[in-house]
This record gives sequence, C-alpha cells and structure tokens, in this order.
Amino acid sequence: MTESVKTEKLLLQKDGPIGWITFNQPEKRNAVSQEMWQAMPEYVADLSADDSIRVVILRGAGEQAFVAGADISQFKDRRRNAADEEEYRRISGAGQQSLATLRKPLLAMIHGFCIGGGVSIAITCDMRLAADDARFGIPAARLGLGYHYHGMEKLMSLIGPAYTKELFFTARTDFSAQDALRMGLVNQVVPKADLERFARDYALTMSRNAPLTLRSAKASVDQLVRPEASRDYAMLDRLIKDCFDSQDYQEGVQAFSEKRRPQFQGR
Repeated sequence: MTESVKTEKLLLQKDGPIGWITFNQPEKRNAVSQEMWQAMPEYVADLSADDSIRVVILRGAGEQAFVAGADISQFKDRRRNAADEEEYRRISGAGQQSLATLRKPLLAMIHGFCIGGGVSIAITCDMRLAADDARFGIPAARLGLGYHYHGMEKLMSLIGPAYTKELFFTARTDFSAQDALRMGLVNQVVPKADLERFARDYALTMSRNAPLTLRSAKASVDQLVRPEASRDYAMLDRLIKDCFDSQDYQEGVQAFSEKRRPQFQGR
C-alpha cells in the first residue's frame, strides 16, 4: 500500500484500484474533528479524479474504533452556541456531501466503536462491512443535542422507523454487529482478524467490474429511494446510454464470447 497524501488526523492512501481514507485519531477513538471534515472534500476529489481508483474504503485507525462520534473536546471552543453550530454544520456538511456525491463505490470498514457521527458517516457509504467486535449507537439523547432530520431520514430509509426510534430513544451504544446486521445497518459481519482482508477482497471484486455500469447502478439506487416526483430519470437514461456506447460494453461482450475476464477501462 503506497501513501499519496497525509495529514495528521486524516490519511489518504492508494492501493492499486482501491482508495483508503483513514480517520486517524486513535487516542480519541477516531472522533471526527472539524479539521478532518475540512480535509475530506480534497481527498474525495483526488480519488474521484483518479481513473485508476475504482473503489473507496473508509476506515478508522488503531484497534478500538471506526469512528466514535464527533470530537466533543471541540464543543466548548467550536460549537459553543447556535451560530458556532451553524458554521460547524457547514464545514462537516461539505465533507459529508463530498462522500455522498462520490460516483464510485464507497465502503465503510467498521471495527470497534461506530457511534453517533460514526453511524452518520457509515450510512453515507454504499455498503458497510463490520467486524464481529463492532458496536453501534446514537447517544444524542444523552447530550441533549438536536439530531438533524436529513441524517435521520437517511438512517430511516435504511433501517426503517422502528429501529431508528430504538437507536435514538434508548441512546444505547452497545448494539452489536449482529444487531446491526438484523436491522439492515450493515451488509456483512466477519471475524475482526479477517476484516481488512475481506474488505480488500470485496473491493477488488468490485474493481474488476465495468466502472460505468457501477456508476449507473449507484445513481439509479440513489434516485429510486427518492420520491418519484424528484427523481432525475433523464440523468439515469444518460448514464445507461453511456454504458451501451462505451468501449467497455464492446469489451464485455467480446470477453464473454471468448470466455475470458474482461479488461474494463471505464470508457
């Protein structure tokens, strides 16, 4: 794995067709700071523009956590009142939006604590792969803060209203990986020792498929979970047309007839 970009608290690495973004504050269980959110759009833009990167994985540094929420130590200085909170939301919103609008498959590799803002980051991803030691929760009710309805809507569309209420009403932070799998919060649960290998293999499997097809499929799912009146069918039709007009489509058909693995270029 070769490192291409690095800051103190957020790391960007490129590993063949896989891009890794690592939340790197293990001494605070990778609690997300304002600086991390400020760096995120640049990192995502780098991976988005690099045609050799086919899949992106988010992970947490160390052995204890994926992301254990927001960095509460910054609340006194950075989130003192409603005006500060608005600025924090602007910065964190830009970071979250960059992840949400990435057109490549985005996976969360979750071990240990995935709490509060960690859950919000995880559900921004297309898929969530969890270790058997993962623990989930949203303790907003313990802090007295208001959880924005955009994040709640995204969570509810994934796991439904009953489980969403259970997470918020109990404010528990000990929902297990199996609980999360039952809710539909995660896609796969594997032993912790196998998680990185499993995630890399999963990403490599995706990376061998046609990038334009993956882009079309991701956009279609994102549009189809919206109310019908707000769906951009014209954009989806363009993406489907791009697939059939691509060199990759010709390569896929030829490779199928020749009984070999296709070599897709994303064009």
